[in-house]
Amino acid sequence: MAKKPDTASRIADNKKAAFNYFFEEKYEAGMVLQGWEVKALREGKVQLTDGYVVVKDGELYVIGCQINPLRSASTHVSPDAVRTKKLLLHKEEIKRLVGKVEQKGYTLVPLNLHWKDGKVKCEIALAKGKAEHDKRSTIKDREGKREVERAMKSRTR
Repeated sequence: MAKKPDTASRIADNKKAAFNYFFEEKYEAGMVLQGWEVKALREGKVQLTDGYVVVKDGELYVIGCQINPLRSASTHVSPDAVRTKKLLLHKEEIKRLVGKVEQKGYTLVPLNLHWKDGKVKCEIALAKGKAEHDKRSTIKDREGKREVERAMKSRTR
C-alpha cells in the first residue's frame, strides 16, 4: 500500500511577527477548535496578525486569532470570531515555556496555522521584542534586496 504524501499546508501566516520579534525557539501545538471554526479555516477565513499567546493556570491560550464564520454556519451555533482558543502541548514543554516567559522581554507569538495529518496545528515561537533600530535595519535590508533583484532583472533583459 502506497504512503500518502505529506499534507502539511499553510492556512495563515503572521508576517508582522517576524518584523516585531526575534525568534528564540519554535514549537508546534495542536488547537482545540469547534466545528464551524474548522470549516472556516478550510475556506481561509482567518487572521493571525493581532494574535498572542498567554499562560493561564498552566495552559496556553491564543488570544486575538480571528476566525470569521462562514455565511452558511448552522443556525443552532452562535459563532464568536475572536474566541480564546486552547493550545495543546506536552506538560514539560509548557513548564519550560512558562519559565522562559517569566523572564524579562520574552513572549509567545503565533507564527502560522497549518494542516498536519488532517489536524490544525499552530506554530508558536518564544520571542524577544525588537528595538526600533532593529526594525529600521530590517527595512533597510529588505529594500537593499529589492534593489539588487530589480538590477538583476533589468540586466537580464
